[in-house]
Amino acid sequence: MEQILPDTENVVSLRYADLLNKDADLSVDLENGLGPEGMGIISVVDIPGYGELRKKLLPLVEKLAHLPEESLKKLVDPVSGYNFGWSHGAEKFNSQPDFMKGSFYANICSDIPNAADTENMRYPSQCRSNIWPSEDLPELERAFKEMGSLIKEVGYLLAYHCDKFQTSKQAGKVGVLESMLRRSQGHKGRLLHYYPVECGHEQNNAEAPVWCGWHTDFGSLTGLTAAMYTKDGVEVPCPDPEAGLYIKTNPGRVVKAVFDEDSLAYQIGETTEWVSGGLFHATPHSVQTPKRNHKGVARNTLAVFMQPSWGEVLDIPGEMKTKINPSLRHDGLTFGEYSEVTIQNYLVYGVQPNANAIQINDNNDGGST
Repeated sequence: MEQILPDTENVVSLRYADLLNKDADLSVDLENGLGPEGMGIISVVDIPGYGELRKKLLPLVEKLAHLPEESLKKLVDPVSGYNFGWSHGAEKFNSQPDFMKGSFYANICSDIPNAADTENMRYPSQCRSNIWPSEDLPELERAFKEMGSLIKEVGYLLAYHCDKFQTSKQAGKVGVLESMLRRSQGHKGRLLHYYPVECGHEQNNAEAPVWCGWHTDFGSLTGLTAAMYTKDGVEVPCPDPEAGLYIKTNPGRVVKAVFDEDSLAYQIGETTEWVSGGLFHATPHSVQTPKRNHKGVARNTLAVFMQPSWGEVLDIPGEMKTKINPSLRHDGLTFGEYSEVTIQNYLVYGVQPNANAIQINDNNDGGST
C-alpha cells in the first residue's frame, strides 16, 4: 500500500546573528511564525555550541530513565505535584495515567529558589528545590544547566524582538515579554524520555498510541531542542516520517512541524498570547509515535519553559480574559496561581503503575493551593 504522508510545514527560521542585532527588522518572520495565522513556533539556527550541548545532554535522560527503581524513587517530589525531579505516570491525558514518557524537571535559574515560606506553600510546583542524581548520574546536572542557560539567553533575545514587534503593531502598547522573563526566577527545564512503542506489527492511526497528547503550553516561551531518536541507546534517524511534533493551527489544520536537528525552536505559551492581546498565538500540539519501523525506538528531548515568576501579576487585556478559566478571571491573578490550577488538571493521584513505573501512591495532595 502506498504510504500517505501527513501535511508537513517547515518552521519559520531565524538566524542567531539576527537576534543579536537589536536593529534587525524581524517583523515578517515573527508574524508568519508566531502570529494568529502561524504555527505558534519559530526556530533559531547557527547558535554557537548548541549542537554539542544537545548531543551531550539528550542521551543522559535515557540513562536516567533506566536507573534502578530505588535510585529513581529518591528523585520523586510529590509535594511539587511531581514538577521537580523525576516523574513517570503522575500526569494524565484523556483521563488516563501517562506512562509513555518519563520526565526530569529542574529550575534553570537557581537550585534553591528565593521564595518566602508562604510562597513555597502556595506555589509548590514553582518554588521547590532541584533534586539532582548526584550519585547515580553526576554528569546530568552540568549538562542540564549548560543547555538550560543557553536556551534561556537565546529566549531573551527572541523576547526582545517580540516586544519590538508588538510596539510597532499596537499603538500605545509597549511589549513586556523580555522584562517579565528577565526578572523571573521560575524558568524550568523538562528533560523527556519517550519510551519505545513495543508492538510487533505496524499500526494504523487509530491503533497507535501517542507519545504526548494534545495540549497548549501555559507559560511564555517554550525552548525546545530537536528530538534525538535512539535504539538500544544508540542514536538513529527518525524511523517514520509520520512521527514527531504536530500542531493545530488557527485555520483548523493539523500539520507536522519540521525543523533541523541543529535548530532550537521556541513555542508561544498561553501567558504570552494573553499579555500580547492575541498578537502572538499559542497553539495546541502533540507528539505522535512511529507507526512503522518503530520497535525499540525511543525519543529524547528537552523543553525549557520560560515563564513569569510565581508572584508576577498578569496584565491581561479585557478582551483576552474570556480565554481564561472562569475561576481565574479576577484582578491580581498571579502566574503562580494560574500555573497551580492548570497543573492540577493534569495530575493523577493514587495511580497503580505498570511494571516500569515508579510507585507514586501517596496521600499528599501535591500542588494544591
